[in-house]
Amino acid sequence: MSNESRDDLVGQIGRAITEFQEATNAVDDAGSQVFGLNRTDLRCMGLLFTRGPLTAGQLAEATDLSPGAMTTVLDRLERAGLAHRLADPDDRRRVLVDITPDARDQGERLYGPIRDEGVARLLRYSDQELRLIRDFVRAGIELQERHAARIRALAPPQDVRTVVRNAARDVKAVAKEAKADVKAAAKEAKAAAKQAARSVSVRSRRT
Repeated sequence: MSNESRDDLVGQIGRAITEFQEATNAVDDAGSQVFGLNRTDLRCMGLLFTRGPLTAGQLAEATDLSPGAMTTVLDRLERAGLAHRLADPDDRRRVLVDITPDARDQGERLYGPIRDEGVARLLRYSDQELRLIRDFVRAGIELQERHAARIRALAPPQDVRTVVRNAARDVKAVAKEAKADVKAAAKEAKAAAKQAARSVSVRSRRT
């Protein structure tokens, strides 16, 4: 029977979680170097990799970035050939962002082995143990997100010039996204008009 006390076990788990976070940071730092990205850009790529295509607004909300900052991130990813904008197949007026096939292949090469080894380790546990791990991780996510919001609220307020500058940048970013939406809608309308014209021409020849 182990001589470890309950307090010892709690302390060991706490230290292990800290070390796990540090190890995860080391992996992401290595990934950033391979992709040639900063951590913010890599985080956006990670969200697209796991969740699939998202709007710029959804990405901004998930990363707590302003619309202007998100537009800057997406422009960098597009220039690097790692992401691209595309029309939403369910709403052609809306623009989505997705990673490119090459970026997905590279992400799979870097992170796929970690996923595969992780799954293999989880399969060693019983269903009851897996449920315990799942619930612990979910509770940890909720804890971190709640305290992230608390800590953000402690940040000192920005000066007026910074607020105005950021607001102007955000307006510009929103206008750019709106322009992209209008362009996509216009392209769709033009294609529809061409198709209608071809249909009319075919009917005229038949008559």
